Amino acid sequence: MRVPSIEVTGKAKSSGAKDVFEKCRQFTRPTDLQAAGLYMYFEVFGDRDGCQAGEVRLGKRNILMFGSNDYLDLITHPKVKEAAAQAIRKYGSGCSGSRLLNGTLDLHIKLEAELAAFTHKQAAVIFGTGFQANYATLSALTEKGDVMICDHNLHASLVEGALRSPARTVRFRHNDLDHFDRCLRNCMPNEKLLVVSEGVFSMEGDIADLPGILRLAKPWGARVYVDEAHGIGVLGATGAGAAEHLGVLDEIDIVMGTFSKSLASVGGFIAGERAVVEYLKHTARPFVFSASLPAASTAAVAAALHIMRTEPERRHRLLRIASLLREELRARGFQVLPGETAIVPVVIQEEVDLCRLCKALLEEGIYINPVLRPAAAQNLLRISCTAAHTEKQVDRLVTTLTKTARLLGIQA
Repeated sequence: MRVPSIEVTGKAKSSGAKDVFEKCRQFTRPTDLQAAGLYMYFEVFGDRDGCQAGEVRLGKRNILMFGSNDYLDLITHPKVKEAAAQAIRKYGSGCSGSRLLNGTLDLHIKLEAELAAFTHKQAAVIFGTGFQANYATLSALTEKGDVMICDHNLHASLVEGALRSPARTVRFRHNDLDHFDRCLRNCMPNEKLLVVSEGVFSMEGDIADLPGILRLAKPWGARVYVDEAHGIGVLGATGAGAAEHLGVLDEIDIVMGTFSKSLASVGGFIAGERAVVEYLKHTARPFVFSASLPAASTAAVAAALHIMRTEPERRHRLLRIASLLREELRARGFQVLPGETAIVPVVIQEEVDLCRLCKALLEEGIYINPVLRPAAAQNLLRISCTAAHTEKQVDRLVTTLTKTARLLGIQA
């Protein structure tokens, strides 16, 4: 079949016409890094047959993975995989519709009830991704005349949700309660306030001062929204996150969580007052106009949630491994940011040094995520610990990192 030509007329025909794709052709950062042998993104991993705990397959090699957010080591758990397989056999591979119309399964309803109880909230709603949950909720829940007061180091999904909202956005310096207090006092009496923070900050791995935020925010009538993506499964008596760890879970108005970390699947959720959840289900456009989470993903989350609650030793082992790694790296002179979570961030001042170091570590069989500004305030070697890791693997990482940094002339 011949494709008809499109005649260009008028101003668009002139030689001075602009092309919307031009910026794409001028974007050379990936090719520049590739030419320098420093490109560290889109590595292609294979199946895990023959891999030991804590390992993944890269080409023909088994690689020690210290970059995964599978904190509880549940992605390959037999019960999680079998739950997903059974769901596909019973429900098929997808839902072919939005939740609002024909895409709601009994699996969704059951999981939402479990997540609401888990976070001590009246109701919960599931989204297709964690990014979607944050973006959809902030953009739908606030309107012109409202104010969002946000920690400076929020995840991109929260930043995008704030940008999409017509509300006024104010950012306070990271974990700086004095600055947060000044931001509250600068708001007008008629403005409705929503305070937004992460529980565990995704890049630096530190914990928000949620008791301090609540103490200052509540007298102003502010509602408090906490993203627990990196806290769930890691912190708290039952693994409910930083708010539970700090004893303030019942005081948080909205809890957000993701399924792509400790819950071994994909998706996200919002939990809060029933009226808030019902409002989001009918007005949050990314939810209303997106297909619902497939049954396999939903069933995998439910299985992972059950394991999380019945096997607390996974969380305890994870935190012991992360604490050991911090101690060993500091003893060798590395600048490790303070924290007590699964994320162990090592500051590497120069971007080129960070890329060289990650590339060299991968050649030695260890994968770690490089985090470059502005994704974080500093260039970081972001090490993720999981329940799969052993003390022997920590020793291998520390020894290899120390040796590689020295050979490359990178100061610890």
